[in-house]
Amino acid sequence: MKRYQALADDIARSIRQGLLSPGQRLPSVRQASAARQLSPSTVFQAYYLLEAQGLVQSRARSGYYVSEQARTLPPEPDAASQPDGESRPVDVSELVFEVLESAMAHDIVPLGSAFMSPALFPLAKLGRAMAHEAVHLDPRSTVDDLTPGNAELRRHIALRYRIGGVELGANDLVVCNGAIEALNLCIAAVTRPGDAVLVESPCFYAALQVLERHGLHAIEVPTHPRDGIELGALATAIARHRPKACWLMTNFQNPLGSTMPDAKKRELVELLARHELPLIEDDVYGELHFGTHRPAPAKAYDRHGLVLHCSSFSKTLAPGYRIGWAAAGRYTQQVARLKLTNTLATCVPAQLAIARYLQRGSYERHLRRLRTTLAAQQSAYLTAVAEHFPQGTRVTRPDGGYFLWIELPEDRDALRVHREAARRGISIAPGPIFSAHRGHGHCLRLNYGHPLDARVAAALRVLGGLSSVRSAPA
Repeated sequence: MKRYQALADDIARSIRQGLLSPGQRLPSVRQASAARQLSPSTVFQAYYLLEAQGLVQSRARSGYYVSEQARTLPPEPDAASQPDGESRPVDVSELVFEVLESAMAHDIVPLGSAFMSPALFPLAKLGRAMAHEAVHLDPRSTVDDLTPGNAELRRHIALRYRIGGVELGANDLVVCNGAIEALNLCIAAVTRPGDAVLVESPCFYAALQVLERHGLHAIEVPTHPRDGIELGALATAIARHRPKACWLMTNFQNPLGSTMPDAKKRELVELLARHELPLIEDDVYGELHFGTHRPAPAKAYDRHGLVLHCSSFSKTLAPGYRIGWAAAGRYTQQVARLKLTNTLATCVPAQLAIARYLQRGSYERHLRRLRTTLAAQQSAYLTAVAEHFPQGTRVTRPDGGYFLWIELPEDRDALRVHREAARRGISIAPGPIFSAHRGHGHCLRLNYGHPLDARVAAALRVLGGLSSVRSAPA
């Protein structure tokens, strides 16, 4: 864990234990820096993180104070999940499609959506970039670099890796039709039907659908809602099942929002390297951090080419453009060949438009605004959950992304809440779609990537009421 995270966790613990009261002033940055023997920038990072979590607030020319909402925020989940550890075929698609169909109507309140509000993306600027590239399209660009992707776009992506401390070149990347194609190609490169794959519990439902499509078995491993997968349990599962791959989200995991500390990521990569076990790393939310620095991916610690790192611009810039990529290490050639025989190429104008947008230097400004907006929306949603959801509810407070994982009291049925909410024009993502064995039956995932307007506020009141109803005895 980084030092600013440790300081933030210590202050957050003091707030939750009542040692720091709502309205109380925190030590100044200078005082905290001297007392803790930390740099001022580290203290600022900690305070920014606490502010994003809704626990403190800044006052102009006065400092940082414990926020009033800290008095009422529900506690965070404090234990890792406990799946049964069995290897089983995956059969989740019917349930997932049922849930997704309830979220497709335009008049639905999209709290179960996997996407944030489209109003948060610079679509007009991207449209102008697309129009420019379409008019000035070099005919050769329609056939050059078809399978690996546009060379200029790959150069920009590789540069972002290098800025983040990951040494990659443009030729180490394969551009894909979104991260979902990248992940499909990577899993196909390292497994065969009938193989077992280690996944988190809970696990993003799209990952489970990919395993189902490829005829693979899932082994769910206990995962902590703040620090990610439990490495001891992972080592046990490797020894017991001898899987062919591991599929994880190490940063702002969907649905938990957990982020593995750097030391834990390093230990993870070393553990998998000892077993020559490939890691497919889904890192589509890494740019949506609320701290001052992007958390490193596990790929940063890969010395053996075993980490197949996948990401995209779909969650940060342009969902409909479907531009993702794979940095597949020793498997890059296999992934490129699979791309060639599956879809051959990715939309050339969309690649050129994003490359032009990146070239103009607008991306970082957009990301800064987006992160600030999402942090504020998380705080607003947490306040609403605290006000409307039943006593005993626990809610995560991620350091980035745009999902909250809500643990209701154990006698509540998330699928019942989902179905009752859908009848009222509200979508949510119930816990069982994130599990191959239909676990997490009393949990929900909420998307806070949409502004908390009057309509959303009313929907959260309704959800709180639905969540207050106990399940009927079996």
